Amino acid sequence: MRLNLYRTKPGLCCFGHNMEATQQQLYKQAYRLSLFTIFYNIIEGVVSMIMGYQDETLTLLGFGIDSFIEVMSAIGIAVMILRIRKNPESPVSTFEIKALKITGTAFYMLSAGLLFGIILNLINHHKPETTFWGIIISVISIGVMARLYSAKKHIGKQLNSQAILSDAECTKICIYMSIVLLVSSVIYQLTGFAYADLLGTAGLIWFSVSEGKEAFENAGEDKE
Repeated sequence: MRLNLYRTKPGLCCFGHNMEATQQQLYKQAYRLSLFTIFYNIIEGVVSMIMGYQDETLTLLGFGIDSFIEVMSAIGIAVMILRIRKNPESPVSTFEIKALKITGTAFYMLSAGLLFGIILNLINHHKPETTFWGIIISVISIGVMARLYSAKKHIGKQLNSQAILSDAECTKICIYMSIVLLVSSVIYQLTGFAYADLLGTAGLIWFSVSEGKEAFENAGEDKE
């Protein structure tokens, strides 16, 4: 699920200084989580793309590219949180809308590129050298994203913020994509099944198209 960034209504009614301070602390935590998401995905993307290229595994390479798209999405969330902290009633910025549209376009482009890669690999009967690093990276990603999802969901509920809860759902999709990478990598590593990597890539395409579609839907929503 792509983030529903821009239909957010902070639900904590500040009836005193303490309540207002608590709300600001929660938004500060949400902002820190968005920064962690950005930097983690940059590192994950670089490592995944390098190892995917070296091992000639399309699923890991696509997973790495997806990590950079998630960076763009996380930047939009970070900007949104800063805006709401200053003024909960402030209108959506042009940057936030553009971030969603760029993210949606990037997901569609990734899907097209991965589909082309599948066709090319089928024609050439290409198989990965190994999927070892796909296993390692996916296991780490599942662990990190699971904790990140839990933290974002907790804060989103505390603030009654649909935007942050939607961001948590986006993180959950990252967990699913990591699971796809893990399963396809384990199957290939253990059995050498020729199409395991391509099936994993097809799974990434499905999630990428879904996220791209939702990004454009959210970018076109009426702002409140």
